[in-house]
Amino acid sequence: MSSTDYDKSTASASDKDSQMLEVHEEKTSDEPLPSPATASLPRPKAKLSAATIIPIWIVLSSSVIIYNNYVYNTLEFRFPVFLVTWHLTFAAIGTRVLQRTTHLLDGAKDIHMSKEMFARSILPIGFLFSASLILSNTAYLYLSVAYIQMLKAFTPVAILLISWTFRIQDPNKRLALIVMMISCGVALTSHGELHFNMVGFLTQAAAVGFEASRLVMIQILLHGLKMDPLVSLHYYAPVCALINLAVIPFTEGLAPFHEIMRAGPLILLSNACVAFLLNVAAVFLVGAGSGLVLTLAGVFKDILLITGSVLAFGAPITPLQVVGYSIALAGLVLFKTSGGK
Repeated sequence: MSSTDYDKSTASASDKDSQMLEVHEEKTSDEPLPSPATASLPRPKAKLSAATIIPIWIVLSSSVIIYNNYVYNTLEFRFPVFLVTWHLTFAAIGTRVLQRTTHLLDGAKDIHMSKEMFARSILPIGFLFSASLILSNTAYLYLSVAYIQMLKAFTPVAILLISWTFRIQDPNKRLALIVMMISCGVALTSHGELHFNMVGFLTQAAAVGFEASRLVMIQILLHGLKMDPLVSLHYYAPVCALINLAVIPFTEGLAPFHEIMRAGPLILLSNACVAFLLNVAAVFLVGAGSGLVLTLAGVFKDILLITGSVLAFGAPITPLQVVGYSIALAGLVLFKTSGGK
């Protein structure tokens, strides 16, 4: 289900606020197939050590984003709505295959999905998820991978602002300082961007807004409901795929279907496979280590991804962006280590 970041995913652990921000990065979205986070996550029965799963997760998360960018800009298959829909469809089928052949989705047995819960929670959250994935993928048509990753650092600020606006959480001096740090850092990275594009910036900003709204709504509507990233994907993927299918005729029409053979069916299949494997890895990541370890792993992944994208795609970054992103990352670490309180 790509987001290009189901970034969006995130992403991107063991505590509530880390889980909200970590697993999404891996969203999809931006990350492609960024998995929806939930209020609390059970540890998977099968476990891998942190030394094993964290490098795997970093490689898969980075690969999804770089692969999506390659499809959009190198192969010039510039149809983000279609690609997100394809990822979601693949994920919907994949989770159901895993449910019947493995124990990875045993958590779904504990979810009693009534029609009321589906209409009240899954549908509205699925709508926000679809919007986040489509917009975050569309941003790759206008902005570099490195700059998009820098902008994603603003997600915790958006979460806090939404929570404060609707009085879900009370502001305090510590959080206000974190908001200032991240905001100033992102502002500096934007000011230093050599190939700034307003359409791309607004698109990514809207994607961050929808993603933050989704994470806040999950905490409100699904509070106490235990879903790991794969179970969450099991429920949201088909909903989001259907929403996106309804959008395609008004955005991209039949054009992507005519271009499939040019891009290569094997490319699209392998692209969806990598995105789906990222969500499988996220299940094992949940139980791999402490929130601090996973937060630092996420920061390390972002730095590697930005460096790799600069080397792979030749997008320049300026010293001002390095300074700004360093400030934003410091604020991000403070936010996650403080539990967002």
